[in-house]
Amino acid sequence: MSQGGMGGCRVLGQVWGGWWRGPGVGSARKVASFGTEARRQLQPRGSSKRSGTLGNQPFPGLLQPENLSREELVHVLRASVVDQRGPLVTLNKPQGLPVTGKPGELTLLSVLPELSQSLGLGEQELQVVRASGKEASGLVLLSSCPQTVSCLQKFFTQSRRARTPTATYWAVTDGIPATSEGRIQAALKLEYVDDVGLAVPVKSPSRKDLLEGVKRTLSHFRVVATGPGCALVELQPLTVFASQLQVHMVLQLCPMLGDHTYSARVGTVLGQRFLLPAESTKPQKQQVLNEALLRHLRLTPAQASQMPLHLHLRCLHLPGPRPRDAPIELLAPLPPYFSRTLQCLGLRQQ
Repeated sequence: MSQGGMGGCRVLGQVWGGWWRGPGVGSARKVASFGTEARRQLQPRGSSKRSGTLGNQPFPGLLQPENLSREELVHVLRASVVDQRGPLVTLNKPQGLPVTGKPGELTLLSVLPELSQSLGLGEQELQVVRASGKEASGLVLLSSCPQTVSCLQKFFTQSRRARTPTATYWAVTDGIPATSEGRIQAALKLEYVDDVGLAVPVKSPSRKDLLEGVKRTLSHFRVVATGPGCALVELQPLTVFASQLQVHMVLQLCPMLGDHTYSARVGTVLGQRFLLPAESTKPQKQQVLNEALLRHLRLTPAQASQMPLHLHLRCLHLPGPRPRDAPIELLAPLPPYFSRTLQCLGLRQQ
């Protein structure tokens, strides 16, 4: 898919060139994966539970952020830096770590002051510019320069208005989309069930619906590889809505692996899949996978119930420091458990 239309970099002006001239102290090529360095940072504590070192467990490298101390989380995030250029810092966020949360909750936002100090930024505290959601892994863009934050946010807003994708996700799906690539469009609204916000499709929304919170959403998708009843899918959202990508893949009858919330909306009769009404389908406690897929994954049903969401923000596209410069591509390596799944399912990029 085209990544053109980067002319929005003109809004950044000299501010953009200023931060980009800062020394780069890391690169995506230098970091093999989030799990490698992060586990090394935590191993001196001697706790495999805290470090997420799962050995022969089915989800290697999976951390449990809720079991980490503030100090440990800062070590993990510092080890997860894939690029740092002046005040702009790019992390490879672990799956399950929330960006924001309730007061007192351990989140990415709550430890940014300590992370800023750890990265040598002094009193210039980092701010979140772009981040993958709690259940997703992958890129987080931070900056300690308010002007850079403002310029980047303007760039992302202009890109959305121009329908130019700036983020590329990878997902592993239960099922194979009917077409190798295409667009997924759906009007979505947020409904609360037992105090949990769920994205629900709305057919033929009226003008009143759109005024009351219903949003038209759009994503590009492309099948990267297929395996036995599964696929590796590249996704590029062109709009922003909670759980947009998970719901879009459910509408393709191909829920993501580890989607324990929305996968219940896909039913099966005599091997044929169909959509169940979202309004009357309550989320299940765990995703139900067929025996053949479990066998390929080498998982028991109990293990599958603990499977993390296989959604990874792999790439961000930014404008170059000056209007004539080539776009910048930031990459985040896959988590170890994601790579293990690809290997078990024989999903290799063509």
